Amino acid sequence: MLDTLRELMRPPAGMACDFSQPAGEPALAPHDGVSWRVFANPVSLFVGGVAAVLLELAEPSVRSGVWDHSGFRRDPGLRLRRTGFAARMTVYGPRSEAEKMIARVVRMHGRVEGHTPAGLPYRANDQRLLDWVQATAGFGFTEAYHAYVQPLTALEKDAAFAEGEAAAGLYGARGAPRSWAEWEALLLATAPTLEGSSILADFLRIICEAPILPAPLRPLQRLLVRAAVQIVPEPVRSLPQLRGRGLRPGEATLVRGLARAAAFLPLKNMPPAQAARRLAAKK
Repeated sequence: MLDTLRELMRPPAGMACDFSQPAGEPALAPHDGVSWRVFANPVSLFVGGVAAVLLELAEPSVRSGVWDHSGFRRDPGLRLRRTGFAARMTVYGPRSEAEKMIARVVRMHGRVEGHTPAGLPYRANDQRLLDWVQATAGFGFTEAYHAYVQPLTALEKDAAFAEGEAAAGLYGARGAPRSWAEWEALLLATAPTLEGSSILADFLRIICEAPILPAPLRPLQRLLVRAAVQIVPEPVRSLPQLRGRGLRPGEATLVRGLARAAAFLPLKNMPPAQAARRLAAKK
Protein backbone atom coordinates (compact mmCIF):
# COMPACT_ATOMS: atom_id res chain seq x y z
CA MET A 1 0.00 0.00 0.00
CA LEU A 2 2.81 2.45 0.88
CA ASP A 3 4.54 1.73 -2.43
CA THR A 4 1.27 2.42 -4.26
CA LEU A 5 0.86 5.79 -2.56
CA ARG A 6 4.46 6.70 -3.37
CA GLU A 7 3.84 5.76 -7.00
CA LEU A 8 0.93 8.22 -7.16
CA MET A 9 3.36 10.99 -6.20
CA ARG A 10 6.02 10.11 -8.78
CA PRO A 11 6.21 12.17 -12.00
CA PRO A 12 4.73 10.38 -15.04
CA ALA A 13 7.10 9.09 -17.70
CA GLY A 14 8.62 11.93 -19.69
CA MET A 15 7.88 14.55 -17.02
CA ALA A 16 10.66 13.80 -14.55
CA CYS A 17 12.14 16.82 -12.82
CA ASP A 18 14.74 17.26 -10.11
CA PHE A 19 12.93 19.51 -7.66
CA SER A 20 16.15 19.89 -5.63
CA GLN A 21 17.82 22.08 -8.28
CA PRO A 22 18.84 24.82 -8.85
CA ALA A 23 19.96 25.54 -5.31
CA GLY A 24 18.04 28.30 -3.57
CA GLU A 25 15.58 29.05 -6.38
CA PRO A 26 12.08 29.80 -5.00
CA ALA A 27 8.85 28.24 -6.20
CA LEU A 28 5.78 30.06 -7.47
CA ALA A 29 4.04 29.25 -4.18
CA PRO A 30 5.54 30.34 -0.83
CA HIS A 31 7.41 27.54 0.93
CA ASP A 32 5.73 28.35 4.26
CA GLY A 33 2.24 28.50 2.77
CA VAL A 34 -0.82 26.27 2.95
CA SER A 35 -0.25 24.81 -0.52
CA TRP A 36 2.98 23.10 0.53
CA ARG A 37 0.96 21.10 3.07
CA VAL A 38 -2.03 20.43 0.84
CA PHE A 39 -0.07 19.05 -2.10
CA ALA A 40 2.08 16.71 -0.02
CA ASN A 41 -0.73 14.21 0.67
CA PRO A 42 -1.26 11.60 -2.10
CA VAL A 43 -4.71 10.55 -0.90
CA SER A 44 -6.23 14.03 -0.82
CA LEU A 45 -4.50 14.85 -4.11
CA PHE A 46 -6.27 11.94 -5.80
CA VAL A 47 -9.62 12.80 -4.23
CA GLY A 48 -9.24 16.51 -4.98
CA GLY A 49 -8.17 15.85 -8.56
CA VAL A 50 -11.24 13.73 -9.24
CA ALA A 51 -13.51 16.32 -7.63
CA ALA A 52 -12.00 19.03 -9.83
CA VAL A 53 -12.60 16.98 -12.98
CA LEU A 54 -16.23 16.37 -12.00
CA LEU A 55 -16.73 20.13 -11.73
CA GLU A 56 -14.94 20.72 -15.03
CA LEU A 57 -17.06 18.15 -16.84
CA ALA A 58 -20.23 19.86 -15.60
CA GLU A 59 -19.35 22.98 -17.61
CA PRO A 60 -20.28 22.40 -21.29
CA SER A 61 -17.35 24.13 -23.00
CA VAL A 62 -14.73 22.78 -20.62
CA ARG A 63 -16.31 19.33 -20.93
CA SER A 64 -16.00 19.32 -24.70
CA GLY A 65 -12.42 20.56 -24.58
CA VAL A 66 -11.36 18.00 -21.99
CA TRP A 67 -13.22 15.05 -23.47
CA ASP A 68 -12.41 15.72 -27.13
CA HIS A 69 -8.77 16.78 -26.77
CA SER A 70 -7.27 14.92 -23.80
CA GLY A 71 -6.45 11.34 -22.88
CA PHE A 72 -9.05 10.82 -20.16
CA ARG A 73 -10.92 8.17 -22.10
CA ARG A 74 -7.78 6.26 -23.14
CA ASP A 75 -5.79 6.47 -19.91
CA PRO A 76 -7.48 8.38 -17.09
CA GLY A 77 -4.81 7.36 -14.60
CA LEU A 78 -2.02 8.87 -16.67
CA ARG A 79 -4.08 12.00 -17.31
CA LEU A 80 -4.72 12.48 -13.59
CA ARG A 81 -1.06 11.91 -12.79
CA ARG A 82 -0.02 14.46 -15.40
CA THR A 83 -2.47 16.98 -13.99
CA GLY A 84 -1.28 16.28 -10.46
CA PHE A 85 2.35 16.63 -11.47
CA ALA A 86 1.66 19.96 -13.19
CA ALA A 87 -0.04 21.20 -10.02
CA ARG A 88 2.88 20.06 -7.85
CA MET A 89 5.31 21.77 -10.20
CA THR A 90 3.55 25.09 -9.64
CA VAL A 91 3.76 24.56 -5.87
CA TYR A 92 7.18 22.95 -5.36
CA GLY A 93 9.10 23.35 -8.60
CA PRO A 94 11.80 25.97 -9.18
CA ARG A 95 10.13 29.04 -10.61
CA SER A 96 12.05 28.87 -13.89
CA GLU A 97 10.99 25.27 -14.57
CA ALA A 98 7.39 25.95 -13.56
CA GLU A 99 7.25 28.89 -15.96
CA LYS A 100 8.59 26.74 -18.81
CA MET A 101 6.05 23.99 -18.10
CA ILE A 102 3.16 26.43 -18.00
CA ALA A 103 4.30 28.04 -21.25
CA ARG A 104 4.23 24.61 -22.93
CA VAL A 105 0.71 23.99 -21.67
CA VAL A 106 -0.45 27.40 -22.88
CA ARG A 107 0.98 26.67 -26.36
CA MET A 108 -0.75 23.30 -26.39
CA HIS A 109 -4.04 24.87 -25.32
CA GLY A 110 -3.68 27.33 -28.18
CA ARG A 111 -4.42 24.47 -30.58
CA VAL A 112 -7.51 23.28 -28.69
CA GLU A 113 -10.78 24.64 -29.99
CA GLY A 114 -14.07 23.38 -31.33
CA HIS A 115 -17.82 23.39 -30.73
CA THR A 116 -19.92 21.85 -28.01
CA PRO A 117 -22.72 19.44 -29.05
CA ALA A 118 -25.06 22.43 -28.71
CA GLY A 119 -22.98 24.37 -31.24
CA LEU A 120 -21.28 26.74 -28.81
CA PRO A 121 -17.73 27.57 -29.94
CA TYR A 122 -14.93 27.23 -27.41
CA ARG A 123 -11.19 27.83 -27.16
CA ALA A 124 -9.13 26.27 -24.39
CA ASN A 125 -7.29 29.55 -23.80
CA ASP A 126 -10.52 31.49 -23.29
CA GLN A 127 -10.08 33.28 -19.96
CA ARG A 128 -13.56 32.31 -18.75
CA LEU A 129 -12.75 28.63 -19.16
CA LEU A 130 -9.25 29.00 -17.73
CA ASP A 131 -10.69 30.74 -14.67
CA TRP A 132 -13.12 27.87 -14.11
CA VAL A 133 -10.46 25.18 -14.49
CA GLN A 134 -8.10 26.97 -12.08
CA ALA A 135 -10.93 27.54 -9.63
CA THR A 136 -12.10 23.93 -9.64
CA ALA A 137 -8.55 22.68 -9.07
CA GLY A 138 -8.04 25.12 -6.21
CA PHE A 139 -11.32 24.06 -4.64
CA GLY A 140 -10.82 20.33 -5.19
CA PHE A 141 -7.36 20.02 -3.67
CA THR A 142 -8.08 22.40 -0.79
CA GLU A 143 -11.44 20.91 0.14
CA ALA A 144 -10.16 17.33 -0.06
CA TYR A 145 -7.36 18.20 2.36
CA HIS A 146 -9.79 20.04 4.63
CA ALA A 147 -12.33 17.21 4.62
CA TYR A 148 -10.04 14.21 4.93
CA VAL A 149 -6.59 15.24 6.22
CA GLN A 150 -6.79 18.25 8.52
CA PRO A 151 -9.45 20.97 8.85
CA LEU A 152 -8.35 24.34 7.50
CA THR A 153 -9.36 27.68 8.93
CA ALA A 154 -11.13 30.25 6.79
CA LEU A 155 -7.88 32.21 6.55
CA GLU A 156 -6.00 29.10 5.43
CA LYS A 157 -8.59 28.38 2.74
CA ASP A 158 -8.22 31.96 1.51
CA ALA A 159 -4.44 31.56 1.50
CA ALA A 160 -4.63 28.38 -0.57
CA PHE A 161 -6.38 30.29 -3.36
CA ALA A 162 -4.16 33.37 -3.03
CA GLU A 163 -1.02 31.25 -3.27
CA GLY A 164 -2.13 29.99 -6.68
CA GLU A 165 -2.46 33.47 -8.17
CA ALA A 166 1.02 33.54 -9.72
CA ALA A 167 0.55 30.23 -11.55
CA ALA A 168 -3.02 31.11 -12.57
CA GLY A 169 -1.81 34.35 -14.13
CA LEU A 170 0.83 32.52 -16.16
CA TYR A 171 -1.85 30.17 -17.47
CA GLY A 172 -3.95 33.18 -18.46
CA ALA A 173 -6.55 32.68 -15.74
CA ARG A 174 -6.38 36.29 -14.59
CA GLY A 175 -9.86 36.15 -13.09
CA ALA A 176 -9.31 32.98 -11.06
CA PRO A 177 -10.47 33.22 -7.42
CA ARG A 178 -7.96 34.60 -4.93
CA SER A 179 -10.04 33.73 -1.85
CA TRP A 180 -12.73 31.30 -0.77
CA ALA A 181 -15.36 34.03 -1.10
CA GLU A 182 -14.30 34.65 -4.71
CA TRP A 183 -14.56 30.91 -5.39
CA GLU A 184 -18.10 30.84 -4.00
CA ALA A 185 -19.01 33.90 -6.10
CA LEU A 186 -17.66 32.24 -9.26
CA LEU A 187 -19.53 29.02 -8.45
CA LEU A 188 -22.76 30.97 -7.97
CA ALA A 189 -22.24 32.83 -11.27
CA THR A 190 -21.40 29.63 -13.17
CA ALA A 191 -24.11 27.45 -11.61
CA PRO A 192 -26.81 28.25 -14.23
CA THR A 193 -24.58 26.79 -16.97
CA LEU A 194 -23.61 23.60 -15.13
CA GLU A 195 -25.31 20.45 -16.33
CA GLY A 196 -25.21 16.69 -16.29
CA SER A 197 -24.29 14.58 -19.30
CA SER A 198 -23.50 11.06 -20.40
CA ILE A 199 -19.84 12.10 -20.37
CA LEU A 200 -20.03 12.75 -16.64
CA ALA A 201 -21.40 9.24 -16.14
CA ASP A 202 -18.75 7.80 -18.46
CA PHE A 203 -15.98 9.51 -16.51
CA LEU A 204 -17.22 8.09 -13.21
CA ARG A 205 -17.34 4.59 -14.68
CA ILE A 206 -13.89 4.89 -16.26
CA ILE A 207 -12.20 6.36 -13.19
CA CYS A 208 -13.65 3.60 -11.00
CA GLU A 209 -12.55 0.80 -13.31
CA ALA A 210 -9.22 2.08 -14.65
CA PRO A 211 -6.06 0.30 -13.40
CA ILE A 212 -4.86 3.26 -11.35
CA LEU A 213 -4.39 1.19 -8.20
CA PRO A 214 -3.47 -2.53 -8.31
CA ALA A 215 -6.41 -4.89 -8.77
CA PRO A 216 -6.59 -5.93 -5.07
CA LEU A 217 -6.90 -2.22 -4.16
CA ARG A 218 -9.58 -1.39 -6.74
CA PRO A 219 -12.32 -1.23 -4.05
CA LEU A 220 -10.19 1.41 -2.34
CA GLN A 221 -9.97 3.32 -5.61
CA ARG A 222 -13.76 3.34 -5.88
CA LEU A 223 -13.96 4.50 -2.26
CA LEU A 224 -11.74 7.49 -3.06
CA VAL A 225 -13.89 8.33 -6.08
CA ARG A 226 -16.95 8.34 -3.81
CA ALA A 227 -15.02 10.60 -1.44
CA ALA A 228 -14.52 13.00 -4.36
CA VAL A 229 -18.22 13.01 -5.21
CA GLN A 230 -18.97 13.70 -1.54
CA ILE A 231 -17.11 17.02 -1.52
CA VAL A 232 -18.39 18.31 -4.85
CA PRO A 233 -20.57 21.35 -4.11
CA GLU A 234 -24.12 21.97 -5.21
CA PRO A 235 -25.59 22.17 -7.73
CA VAL A 236 -23.22 19.61 -9.26
CA ARG A 237 -23.53 16.98 -6.52
CA SER A 238 -27.28 16.75 -7.20
CA LEU A 239 -26.88 16.11 -10.92
CA PRO A 240 -28.45 12.77 -11.92
CA GLN A 241 -25.07 11.22 -12.70
CA LEU A 242 -23.70 12.01 -9.22
CA ARG A 243 -26.77 11.76 -7.03
CA GLY A 244 -26.31 9.01 -4.47
CA ARG A 245 -22.74 8.31 -5.58
CA GLY A 246 -21.06 9.85 -2.54
CA LEU A 247 -19.76 8.14 0.58
CA ARG A 248 -21.79 5.54 2.40
CA PRO A 249 -22.31 5.66 6.18
CA GLY A 250 -19.03 5.23 8.01
CA GLU A 251 -16.83 5.57 4.92
CA ALA A 252 -15.74 9.14 5.65
CA THR A 253 -13.96 7.89 8.76
CA LEU A 254 -12.13 5.29 6.67
CA VAL A 255 -11.01 7.88 4.12
CA ARG A 256 -9.81 10.21 6.86
CA GLY A 257 -7.83 7.42 8.47
CA LEU A 258 -6.17 6.57 5.18
CA ALA A 259 -5.42 10.20 4.31
CA ARG A 260 -4.03 11.00 7.75
CA ALA A 261 -1.86 7.88 7.68
CA ALA A 262 -0.53 8.97 4.28
CA ALA A 263 0.60 12.24 5.87
CA PHE A 264 3.28 10.22 7.70
CA LEU A 265 4.47 8.50 4.53
CA PRO A 266 8.25 8.92 4.04
CA LEU A 267 8.62 11.13 0.97
CA LYS A 268 12.35 11.89 1.05
CA ASN A 269 12.70 11.56 -2.73
CA MET A 270 9.37 13.12 -3.63
CA PRO A 271 8.83 16.74 -4.80
CA PRO A 272 8.05 18.29 -1.36
CA ALA A 273 11.26 16.97 0.20
CA GLN A 274 13.36 17.75 -2.86
CA ALA A 275 12.01 21.30 -2.94
CA ALA A 276 12.79 21.78 0.75
CA ARG A 277 16.39 20.70 0.12
CA ARG A 278 16.60 23.10 -2.83
CA LEU A 279 15.50 26.08 -0.76
CA ALA A 280 17.78 25.11 2.11
CA ALA A 281 20.83 24.89 -0.15
CA LYS A 282 23.03 27.90 -0.76
CA LYS A 283 23.46 29.16 -4.29
